[in-house]
Amino acid sequence: MREFDRLEPASGIATGPAAGSCAPHHCAYFLDFDGTLVEIAEHPAWVDVDPDLRSLVAALRRVAAGAVAIVSGRPIADIDRLFEPIRLPAAGQHGAEWRDASGSVHRQAFDERGLAMLRAAAREWRRRFPELVVEDKGLSVAFHFRRQPEMAGELEALLSERIQQLGRSFQLQHGKMVLEAKPAGIDKGRAIRRFLDDPPFRGRQPVFIGDDATDEHGFALVNSLGGLSIKVGHGASVARVRLKDVDAVRGWLRRMLMEHGHD
Repeated sequence: MREFDRLEPASGIATGPAAGSCAPHHCAYFLDFDGTLVEIAEHPAWVDVDPDLRSLVAALRRVAAGAVAIVSGRPIADIDRLFEPIRLPAAGQHGAEWRDASGSVHRQAFDERGLAMLRAAAREWRRRFPELVVEDKGLSVAFHFRRQPEMAGELEALLSERIQQLGRSFQLQHGKMVLEAKPAGIDKGRAIRRFLDDPPFRGRQPVFIGDDATDEHGFALVNSLGGLSIKVGHGASVARVRLKDVDAVRGWLRRMLMEHGHD
């Protein structure tokens, strides 16, 4: 996501009241998952949702009258598995698929032939880079190089070339130790905008918490609407405030619920 590379850092690391607050009956909460609610794992499949997080998200959804959504690079099926038995409104694969508050699931139109070509390339590159973790999400393909960071430059060149060959049907998405080919024309900002057009999100102040370059479009959208954008961790961002880490995010959510009489 190169358009955000030169942005100034978000304001200094802040927690508690300094990080802003938003009363649950006035706000709509949009939460990234990996790196925001849970620590990033070496392999996406190794992540789990602990009972405390499940209870926290359930409480937030209850007091916010349902205006809570997960906005993630993960597929919706993955989000459901992790939060079971809770089933939240969700945008998966950066917005390529989404489930609204009524439970209806929608998917972005995509280039099936192009996706098949990306899958074939993934099989080839796994032989070339033994430590590469390929995540086929259904509508997009992610290449995790956390186990072999030195492959990043060569992998990006290969993936950029392959995406270029597909025309305008896919885009390259940068993330933390991951490169992803996703359907063109989707991002987390558009996903949040879609939720805000319908109840129970409509008419509420948006809050978006995320940690990665993949979240910058979401921060920009929320800023444009006068909402609260919160960046987790270090790095340049358009987000207006910052929380230190995953523990700080959970602490912020707990304090916010308590401050507004929902302990």
